[in-house]
Amino acid sequence: MPGTPQDLSRLRIALTTFFALDGFLFAGWVVRIPAIKEQTGASASDLGLALLGVSAGAVLTMTLTGRLCRRFGTHEVTVVCAVLLSLSVALPPLTHSTLALGAVLLIFGAAYGGINVAFNSAAVDLVAALRRPIMPSFHAAFSLGGMVGAGLGGLVAGSLSPTRHLLSLAVIGLLVTAVAGRTLVRQEPPTAASPGRPAKDTPRRLDSRTRGLVIVFGLIALCTAYGEGAMADWGALHLEQDLDATPGVAAIGYSCFALAMTIGRLSGTALLERLGHGRTVVAGGATAVAGMLLGSLAPSLWAALLGFAVTGLGLANLFPVAVERAGTLAGPSGVATASTLGYGGMLLGPPAIGFMADWFSLPVALTSVAVLAAIATLIGVATRRTTPN
Repeated sequence: MPGTPQDLSRLRIALTTFFALDGFLFAGWVVRIPAIKEQTGASASDLGLALLGVSAGAVLTMTLTGRLCRRFGTHEVTVVCAVLLSLSVALPPLTHSTLALGAVLLIFGAAYGGINVAFNSAAVDLVAALRRPIMPSFHAAFSLGGMVGAGLGGLVAGSLSPTRHLLSLAVIGLLVTAVAGRTLVRQEPPTAASPGRPAKDTPRRLDSRTRGLVIVFGLIALCTAYGEGAMADWGALHLEQDLDATPGVAAIGYSCFALAMTIGRLSGTALLERLGHGRTVVAGGATAVAGMLLGSLAPSLWAALLGFAVTGLGLANLFPVAVERAGTLAGPSGVATASTLGYGGMLLGPPAIGFMADWFSLPVALTSVAVLAAIATLIGVATRRTTPN
């Protein structure tokens, strides 16, 4: 198993690459949602139900991925899911009805959910081995990948069809997986059998208070994932539909969000060491509330872009903190629980915003992101002293 600094460094680079690839492929898909909506002729609520396939597939897979990781290993499951994710990203532009779109997004979501549980579990092992709160750096790679994917999507939106664009992303994903996957499958998790630490397959007995806290941190992850999913699925459509942005500028909106989130997560380790986990959650949640109110209700395109950026900065470290806290309390099972609840926010978000957009308007529907960020802030206040920083 890896134990030397060189081994751990190579493992960190490989895991970081897969986090970045995940964000890159996901963003490449979401910036083409307006074009896919037009292609299928879906209403806002129909699109919301189709997008439910991503979240439903992710959450259903997350309940099974933990078992697969225990049987085959987190690294091996990460590579397999990366292959499936790369292949499935090319499927949405091949559909011409909301039913078909929902079906292929179920496959895409299953791969997306699987890889997120697998590489987050692998990252927890590496964080434990390094004994530093570096979890935000992995999620920064996801955000950086999202920023690049969205930026690329904005550049080609007017000249390249969704089919050619997403097929190109599939090829890139397979090539990256072939290179980084070789390193990953050759390395065993660094804490699989560390002295003084129980083997990863040994279940940890938890009392009711600890289980309750894991669920609470999972709720913080849920509120955060709801916001991230809303920005991914509806942000570009809001700018294009409500503020008359061109497809290219609308795609840049998600890039602003992803760039701000990347900056926040790159500074996340220093922020956690300085403020502690509790105050980081409170400050981030309050910032996200203000940013999303501006982003959803501003009458100006540039003000909305600023709001998207502020929202990304505020949400940046909430999910990594929630996963890390759950892992500290309950080990890998805590990570799985928090991740499943977190991505349940994506299960709730797309249809909820779609229906609210039909009932009221899309800008009003997007204010629900601010509401859930406020809930995460209140949870942060309430749990600030329940776990060590």
